[in-house]
Amino acid sequence: MQKDHFEIKAKTWDSGSERVENTKSISEAILDRFTLHKEMEILDFGVGTGLLGFEIAKEVKKVYGVDTSKSMLEKLEEKNTPELSIEAICQDIIQTPLEKNFDGLISSMTLHHIEDLRAFFTVIRKNIKDNGFIAIADLESEDGTFHSDNTGVFHFGFDKDELCTIIKECGFKNIVWERINSIQKPHRDFGIFLLSAKI
Repeated sequence: MQKDHFEIKAKTWDSGSERVENTKSISEAILDRFTLHKEMEILDFGVGTGLLGFEIAKEVKKVYGVDTSKSMLEKLEEKNTPELSIEAICQDIIQTPLEKNFDGLISSMTLHHIEDLRAFFTVIRKNIKDNGFIAIADLESEDGTFHSDNTGVFHFGFDKDELCTIIKECGFKNIVWERINSIQKPHRDFGIFLLSAKI
């Protein structure tokens, strides 16, 4: 995304109860699947305002939050405290990969904004330590009506077999896909999955 499509949305991002509840379901699913501890450093890809990252930060040594939206990261910085903080990184890590390695990567509702999935998973594979993990939540396949505006959306959700195949080919193993939530909108329900894998 060349421009900051989230500049206006950032102001009210945390006030959406549907979004907050979905993120709570995602954090609970991650904590159920992985044993986190205070020696871990975790990368939150598409951290936004930190809805997921701050929940995970309570359990680990440090969360680094990467996003291409300066507006979202400004809202995140407002929420940082000396006791609980996320280190914000404004960077397109596909174009300019991070040089640091992490114990795991988490991501909430960001993958559909990534055009080249193979490039993404190839890059992040190099940023995850041996025995590390990824935990990525996003939409199951949908008809393009989840968002009222599809600017910056490259995938209308994901097909399980297609996405798992890509991840496997990029060097991940122990891949698990599970539906963890459903978002109800007036015209239909949208399934939310958590895809987890190990290095």
